Amino acid sequence: MAIVGNAPEPRATASAIDEAACVVRFNNAAGFGGRTGSRVTYLALVNRGGQMREWLEDELFLDRPVIRAAEAFILPFPMLAPEANLPEPICWTRAILARLRPTGRPIHILPESLHERARGLLAAGTSGRPNPSTGFLVTLALLLDRPSDADPIQAFGFGFDGWPGHPWAAERAWFERAEAAGRLRLHPVEG
Repeated sequence: MAIVGNAPEPRATASAIDEAACVVRFNNAAGFGGRTGSRVTYLALVNRGGQMREWLEDELFLDRPVIRAAEAFILPFPMLAPEANLPEPICWTRAILARLRPTGRPIHILPESLHERARGLLAAGTSGRPNPSTGFLVTLALLLDRPSDADPIQAFGFGFDGWPGHPWAAERAWFERAEAAGRLRLHPVEG
């Protein structure tokens, strides 16, 4: 299994990624169709915030190569009740479900229990209530469902940087512990 983050990946890793039995990508899938390969089993799409709002406004969203190639989709955030999504909507789950369902491909929504577990795992390295990234949530879900004696997940393109609301240092430390335990292999992003 290969998971492909969105950090710039200057090295050509396409063959290593495309040879995996399962390829998981995120959001705009940096390098897709080029240096990070052209396979996508699961595409995780952040279903809260401005990025999803922009995608929903794009009439050609379903025509994007990574959307067309995805065999299934993962929405990392549980659906908010309508009254919790006011006055300014932040949860776009209903709208993206309506957009993706006609494709006929499976759509998986990660449960709140996974979010609670993720926050618990990241709490020691952060202050306040941590807000896990999509990459962290999906990787955690994959590891929880994976037999402990399975080959390590190959993680490419994880730079642990981006939106300042995520606990990047705590996430990096968790990935490093998972690597030390033999559960995943974190391929360094090199410049």
